Amino acid sequence: MTRTLFFTHESGLAHNMGAGHPEQPERLRAIERELEAERFQHLIRVSAPAAAREALLRVHPENHLRAIEKTAPREGFVALDPDTLMCPESLEAAFHAAGGATAAVDEVMKGAAETAFVCVRPPGHHAGPTTPMGFCIFNNVAIAARHAIAAHAAERVAIVDFDVHHGNGTQEVFWADRQVLFCSTHQAPYYPGTGATSETGEFDQIVNAPLFAGATGDDFVEALTTRILPRLKNFAPDLVLISAGFDGHRDDPLGGLRFTERDYSEATKRIIDASLRSADGRVVSLLEGGYDLTALGRSAAAHILALMGA
Repeated sequence: MTRTLFFTHESGLAHNMGAGHPEQPERLRAIERELEAERFQHLIRVSAPAAAREALLRVHPENHLRAIEKTAPREGFVALDPDTLMCPESLEAAFHAAGGATAAVDEVMKGAAETAFVCVRPPGHHAGPTTPMGFCIFNNVAIAARHAIAAHAAERVAIVDFDVHHGNGTQEVFWADRQVLFCSTHQAPYYPGTGATSETGEFDQIVNAPLFAGATGDDFVEALTTRILPRLKNFAPDLVLISAGFDGHRDDPLGGLRFTERDYSEATKRIIDASLRSADGRVVSLLEGGYDLTALGRSAAAHILALMGA
């Protein structure tokens, strides 16, 4: 069985954007409940540290970081955009979410584990360098990619994003970066309105494979297998990162795709297989979306089992 680490932090449960908000603390509890099963006894639990400021600054400019810190409220809520709010505990959660991403990269790149899952809130893939949005404050997967390059001399990093919403922030960060391949399957047309196949980056290192509402798991796996994984293999990354959104599940209230837990398992296995040649199976996955609690828990569990090689 593959040695797999599971990073999380209690601050993710304290981050709260108000009653009725779909990106709620119970999302983490739903995943944790699924992981109580005996089949996860070999999953290694790790507390996610707070990110070093240096790591955040590789993606987000100093003035933007200071603005976020200054905006964080002492009580109540502050809106960063119509969908993204901060409470007094949100800033700490955001630092630990990014820190879990970099710590997971550290452990996988130094060979302490083959794979890792970073189960944190807030998510990150909509956050641009200077723009929090779509429930996201810092772009955790972008911070992880830049950390792998800066701290571990990775020459190439690939990101595969299968959230129902396009990772517009991640695409923005790496639009002109030769060292990072960004690949996404997502529902289109849909929020945030980006992710067309014509969006390919300055060096043809952006790969978008949009799916129409109603697409099934077979459509998902076909897009992954025919459009994304060949590009990943040709890119020959030293590390593969996954923006793992589970809101493409057929029961999710925010999406219109028809995936099941089995589809996430199959997709994960194929991503790992594609990583073996150049990255020796080094894969770090980060939680993004997923808003039906039962579907989220079961889908994340299936994904983690695949990361574990089960």
